[in-house]
Amino acid sequence: MGLPKAFQRYRPALDASLKAAFEGRNLFLYDMQRYHMGWIDEKGDPIEGQGKGLRPLMCLMACEAVGGDWQKALPAAAALELVHNFSLIHDDIQDGDTERRHRPTVWHLWGMAQGINAGDSMRGLGTLALLKGSTEHHPRKIFAALEALESASLEMIEGQYLDISYEHQTSITTDEYLDMVSKKTGALMECSFHLGALLGTDNPDTVESLRLCGRELGLVFQIRDDTLGVWGMEESIGKPVASDIRRKKMCLPVVYALQTASGADRQYLHRLYEDCGPTQDGEVDEVLAILDRLGAMAHCQSLAQEHCQGALAALDGVELAPCMRTNILQLATFFAEREH
Repeated sequence: MGLPKAFQRYRPALDASLKAAFEGRNLFLYDMQRYHMGWIDEKGDPIEGQGKGLRPLMCLMACEAVGGDWQKALPAAAALELVHNFSLIHDDIQDGDTERRHRPTVWHLWGMAQGINAGDSMRGLGTLALLKGSTEHHPRKIFAALEALESASLEMIEGQYLDISYEHQTSITTDEYLDMVSKKTGALMECSFHLGALLGTDNPDTVESLRLCGRELGLVFQIRDDTLGVWGMEESIGKPVASDIRRKKMCLPVVYALQTASGADRQYLHRLYEDCGPTQDGEVDEVLAILDRLGAMAHCQSLAQEHCQGALAALDGVELAPCMRTNILQLATFFAEREH
């Protein structure tokens, strides 16, 4: 199952709103951002390319779902995408990643210092994009939307801090890990549904229900991401098989294994993940074998389904526009079953 068809309807208006955020910005600083967004190549020539845009599209869907005019949520949607991409530029620097979407990363092309500048300024563009919606909504709503976006941004950075601090810490529990990803990944997805609902209705209970639904969907998305990082096919995800194992990344399957393994398997995992050295092919194979013995894949799939149900349960009793409950179900299913 793919993304809801409604997403296709929102996409042209979203793309136009995003590009409008860069109008009049002529410094090469903004060309680095346009490159990251997939609009130009490293020479500045236009190309066809873009990210999934899940967060802004979720915002527009949530607005329409609660009976609002989704076009009036476009500034908030653009802001979400810009804030998300600011975090990706900085993530690439922190992780030392030299490629994203099969192209050199911003910092790898233009240096770490300019990469930081590109990310920081994109964060500023996000705030300005949101404020462009001030003519469409009561100032009280714009203030609430800005507070929600800033809180989510801060929580996302807290999650990134925890993610880095957890490296080579083999005592991390599944609950601690899920709390971390609920911040790093879940905060902006929660904010997507939160902002869309906030700008689409005056019913605080409905806004809160959509916010909780978005939080659960963020967990589903990240759990599936962690599953693909271990067992995903290279041609689908664009990364080597078991890429998270090779990087000794503290992903959910590994955290689960470290917590539940015993005997020789436990000793092997702790020795390997406490070592900062490179991972050999034979070690990757052994970790995969341990994960298989522990049923780690099935555990992750079960957990994703659990949070899928939590997302849908958050909408119980909420009045939604026609077809929107089905669209949200389709989105949740895509998050839980996607191959890329």
